[in-house]
Amino acid sequence: MSWAFVAFLLPTASAHAQSFELGVNLVGSHWSEFKGGDTGIGMRLGWKPVAVVGLEAEVNWYPGDFPEGTVPFSDRRVEGLMAVTVGPKLGVFRPFVRLGTGRLRLAPASSLVACIAIFPPPLSCLLADGETLPTLEIGGGLEVALPGPAFLRFDAGDRALKYPGPTLSGGTRQDEAFIGHAVRFLLGGGLRF
Repeated sequence: MSWAFVAFLLPTASAHAQSFELGVNLVGSHWSEFKGGDTGIGMRLGWKPVAVVGLEAEVNWYPGDFPEGTVPFSDRRVEGLMAVTVGPKLGVFRPFVRLGTGRLRLAPASSLVACIAIFPPPLSCLLADGETLPTLEIGGGLEVALPGPAFLRFDAGDRALKYPGPTLSGGTRQDEAFIGHAVRFLLGGGLRF
């Protein structure tokens, strides 16, 4: 999405077409590098300068150990994203595409993580001390307007995570930083004003 396109649309907006949104999220994701899901809660602040374009800031908190079922390398994660949505309003529905970027902060593991003394270390050992991973998300979703100012929202996307290197990931040596993926789903709702 080009910022020039957004700049082109802004002058055509009438004052009544603009809206602000405040919402809450239930978020789930599945990382390609690790087994198991990750769930969290969050909030989102949005602004629609015109009916078809939205600008958003989102913060999500994942409070549990990750990954589950094995020795966790993180006891909580915080994600911050800035995103652009583009999509028409079709009655009470607004299908949209979404492009966002941000950071995922991994808190260190609450218990000691035993790592084998090899080089390069396994990815979980690199992440156990706490890392901040750059993210890029591409996806889409659907907003459903409810009576009054309320709305529901469903998003699905691919979140690309930039992992540090050198490391061993899935039995493969990564000599430099590399990209992994996490399928991410969001169910939310909020108010428009």
